[in-house]
Amino acid sequence: MLSRRTGLLALPGLALLLVGFLIPSVAMLFAPPGVSPLDIFARLGSMLTDPYDLAIIGRTVGLGLIVTVVCIVLGFPIAYLLARSTSRWAGVLLALAIFPLLLSNVVRTFGWLVLLGSNGAVGQLLVGLGIVEKAPQLLYTELAIVLGLTQLFLPLAVISCYSAVAQVDPGLDDAARGLGAGRTRTFWGIVVPLSAPGMVVAATLVFAGSVTAYTTPYLLGGSSQRMLSTQLFSYSSVSIDWAAASATAIIMTVLVFAVSGLSAVVGRRGATS
Repeated sequence: MLSRRTGLLALPGLALLLVGFLIPSVAMLFAPPGVSPLDIFARLGSMLTDPYDLAIIGRTVGLGLIVTVVCIVLGFPIAYLLARSTSRWAGVLLALAIFPLLLSNVVRTFGWLVLLGSNGAVGQLLVGLGIVEKAPQLLYTELAIVLGLTQLFLPLAVISCYSAVAQVDPGLDDAARGLGAGRTRTFWGIVVPLSAPGMVVAATLVFAGSVTAYTTPYLLGGSSQRMLSTQLFSYSSVSIDWAAASATAIIMTVLVFAVSGLSAVVGRRGATS
């Protein structure tokens, strides 16, 4: 009886998900206005053989992987220190670490426009230190996109890793040290393996967000560093090429689902090992 009641309670949410997300998503992918599925798959095939489109796909995947690695490398130690901290300020520090999630993506990205512009703080600092004679062009580069996306998704990586580390019993650390293991060996031999499922979840969220983000790549990459998200906007709002827009959306969807499936397999193996 309890399971049946639980199922009935889930019906409104499932109906809303079906009507508000699944049906529109399928319609967007395979039935855009005035385009047949054959046209979409023909455009998809041409995109997968066109060097220009392949470069955009490669840039999107490459930058997504770089941002994912950077967020995990920076976020996991922060999460570990916060989870193991006994200070009364630990909660405040955790709130500060994830506070950027409460700010608009546009606001955070515009901060990088100020820093990385030709007359920005970073360029002027390099000139002032005598490293370069003229402020370099940092804006509208892949570096600018990586910096912006890293700032965007680092709090997400921190909170995901924090929840994983917090579930690891601190007594295991003490037991490892009691058996002669140092802090470094305890960290790599105990904490990291047991926190691996949380790291996998964090990596999945960061990668999925990076390859589908639009505002940050658009503002920091411009037209010279196109990614799949900005190309999708161009197809759907500028050139009004619905077949190309649907093909681009299919590629992005496949990338996200492929990484999610791979993460599920890795997380399952980590849990059973």
